[in-house]
Amino acid sequence: MNWYPVFLREMIIFKRRLLRLGYIFSTLIIPIIYLFAFGLGIGKGFRISEYDYLGFLLPGLCALSSMNNSYTWVANSLNLNRIYSKTFQMFIQSPISAISIVFGEVLSGILKGVFAASLIVIVGFLTHEGFELNWVFILALILNSFMFSSLGVVIGMITKSHEDTATYSNFLIIPMGFFTGTFFPIEKIPIIFKPLIYVLPLTHTNILVRKDSLDFMGWLSLLVMLAYSVLFFLLGIRLIKGYSE
Repeated sequence: MNWYPVFLREMIIFKRRLLRLGYIFSTLIIPIIYLFAFGLGIGKGFRISEYDYLGFLLPGLCALSSMNNSYTWVANSLNLNRIYSKTFQMFIQSPISAISIVFGEVLSGILKGVFAASLIVIVGFLTHEGFELNWVFILALILNSFMFSSLGVVIGMITKSHEDTATYSNFLIIPMGFFTGTFFPIEKIPIIFKPLIYVLPLTHTNILVRKDSLDFMGWLSLLVMLAYSVLFFLLGIRLIKGYSE
């Protein structure tokens, strides 16, 4: 249970922010803008295979929100605590193992990512009659939050300033949100770019959240996500073990 103090600290901060109306609004505003601009704007008469466009877009927005919130919270928290407030050094000096620190940070990121996605799920039930959940969808969101929380640990440990985290977001997280199947099918992407697209982890989340069951492509995407999750988690442990102020 050495991870619990790390997790509890993040949850206390999260609870304080959650009580502010502005936090809920800021979590929802970008997905809602996308929903109205794309889903409700062109979704009435446009279909993608068996989906109308709104039905296609909503799972992608859930994946996008879980990615943004799990990654951003962990990356920013570690960066700020390590460089500015220096509270991260207390964990390093205490008898808490590196794996416990990473696990506590990642678990808090998972809860925040799933919470953000849950808000989109509620909006989905209110705006689309055919929107529904299944176990593959839930598994994909939890694993997506784990994967990007672990990536957040890595970025939070390697950045040298708060501005650096924004740089990684601009060149990695934001492009992933637009080009990995969130807003339009991956099949529409020119074939020359597809190898790169299939390397990006959010691509496989977007594949999974639209599956009713695990077929071959679903299993493949699940394995890719698991591989990325383990890689990021282990890299985070290594960075914390090798950390020196």
